[in-house]
Amino acid sequence: MYRIMENRSLVSQLRIVFVCIIAASIAATAVTYAAAAVLYVYAQYKCIYPANYYEMQIPYIDAFIRNKNVALFSQSGKEELQNMLSGNGIYYQAVDAEGNILYGTNLERIFDDKAELYKRFNTTFKRQNYYIYTVPVIDDDGKVLGAIALLYRLKMSYVGARGRWLIIIFVIALISPFFYILGFTMLFSRIFVNSINKPLNLLMDASQKIKERDLDFTIDYRADNELGRLCAAFSEMKDELKKSLSAQWKMEQERVEIIEALAHDLKTPLSIIRGYSEALIDANTGGSEKLLKYLSIIENNAEKCSGLVQQMLYALDLERTNVHLQPVPVEMAEFLEQKVHQYELQAKQKKIAITLNIQGGTKTPVLVDKDRLERVLDNIVSNSLEYTPAGGKINISVKIEDNNVFYEICDTGRGFSQKDMERAFDKFYRGDEARRSKTGHSGLGLFIVRHLIEQLGGSIRLGNAESGGACVTFHHKIFRDIQ
Repeated sequence: MYRIMENRSLVSQLRIVFVCIIAASIAATAVTYAAAAVLYVYAQYKCIYPANYYEMQIPYIDAFIRNKNVALFSQSGKEELQNMLSGNGIYYQAVDAEGNILYGTNLERIFDDKAELYKRFNTTFKRQNYYIYTVPVIDDDGKVLGAIALLYRLKMSYVGARGRWLIIIFVIALISPFFYILGFTMLFSRIFVNSINKPLNLLMDASQKIKERDLDFTIDYRADNELGRLCAAFSEMKDELKKSLSAQWKMEQERVEIIEALAHDLKTPLSIIRGYSEALIDANTGGSEKLLKYLSIIENNAEKCSGLVQQMLYALDLERTNVHLQPVPVEMAEFLEQKVHQYELQAKQKKIAITLNIQGGTKTPVLVDKDRLERVLDNIVSNSLEYTPAGGKINISVKIEDNNVFYEICDTGRGFSQKDMERAFDKFYRGDEARRSKTGHSGLGLFIVRHLIEQLGGSIRLGNAESGGACVTFHHKIFRDIQ
């Protein structure tokens, strides 16, 4: 059936499933009813008494009563009659000549008086859904001593406990169509679901591979329906994406090579410019003040260009996949205090106060890539120093918790704009006017910081403090055990 449905449209598959459910339910119901009919026929002979079954027993019981006659009024006769009719489905009542009850399984008075009793001898009459046959008991002298009344019903009855099982079976057969519809609905719906799950699972796996940037796969599903066409379109999209990404990757490689070659080519002339400008400054210490000023500007801008070239080369290295961390044991408290001391030298020039707050087990050495962490802190704190006005504050909070170190660096500057928080980690983003450096920068600082933190197994987020000013929060993983 799966092969039949595979190449059909989803609407056709639904119709086939519906028809199969109805047809299978009807067929199963017909088989069940036929089996129930056969069972009923068999039960008529083995398990079910006909409606007149007890009526047919009356002649034999009548002969027994007439044979025993007056002995039935003795204890032994009473027991014999009781044993004969026990569990037979026939009730009985022994009465005297006046119609008074002597014993029996039915103790409700049947005959009001002697006249009615005599009237009912050897006859069958009906009272309260029971048929009653009366056999007189007469002694050898012809005197009527009483009678035995036999009570029975004209209806089908069952043989022992098998009858209860037959009732259960017939009831189940009667309601079986509902179970068949439910069962076949579950069966054929599962077949239908499986027929569409295969291509859907293939598409989900393909989407995951694309997410993982793995385009070397095929979607092995061919069908002339909506899902087949969807898989074919997805395969075409993957092929086009592969071509596009290959071209993009090639262009990116070329771009990286050009930037790398350009950066390396710039290093030499910039070094020469710096060298000659320093030499001219040294040679003209007593010369024109205007000339010294121009030479200083040339030297400063040459140094700035050299720094930008170094940042570009470092950013290119960060984008490479072969990252090798070099963790070393670091006592975080001592390390952070030394770093803050270095920043204080620059902060004093702008009268900026730097505070450090450390929480957690800072005395226990932890393994961390010290060089990368230093570069992260240098970039973030230098930005805060640059954008915090004179007389402002920079607060550095550090918390060591489990296998992570959490940092929050806040300043009292003007903070980040919404655009800054959305794009600050983009390569070469220069920021809006609120956070743009007057001296200019490469737009690579936070780009480098984000890559470094990700290499350290952490993440970074930008925000603004409630009282104003920018806040940079980030964390990185550590290893506590040092062998």
